[in-house]
Amino acid sequence: MVIAIGRRKKAIAQVELVSGGTGEILINGKPAAEYMQGNSRFPKVIQGPLESLGLEDTYDLIIKCSGGGLTGQAEAIQLGLARALIAVKSTNRPPLKAEGFLTRDPRCKERRKYGLKKARKAPQFSKR
Repeated sequence: MVIAIGRRKKAIAQVELVSGGTGEILINGKPAAEYMQGNSRFPKVIQGPLESLGLEDTYDLIIKCSGGGLTGQAEAIQLGLARALIAVKSTNRPPLKAEGFLTRDPRCKERRKYGLKKARKAPQFSKR
């Protein structure tokens, strides 16, 4: 059993990798398809690191997620899973690195500045 953490925007995911499993994915106590509201894109994003190594049915995933939206959570899970797979076996690093699964995406919401309506949106300019 290996635990790793992934982050994206405001989302944080704690991924627990259990060996000898059947490929079951539980997110906050629910199956992945149910938690991701039936969206077919998110389970593919989550399983990306496993599929690149050919380990889809080798591990069970128990995931705790909080913060952000479903897209941010899915990408946080992806990063946490990739980090957990490296902790299991260090030879997994080069293929995961080549696929881009180990890159922490640092983009987050820009802060609001005074005098503006949002981060960059200014009030309408009036010449007179």
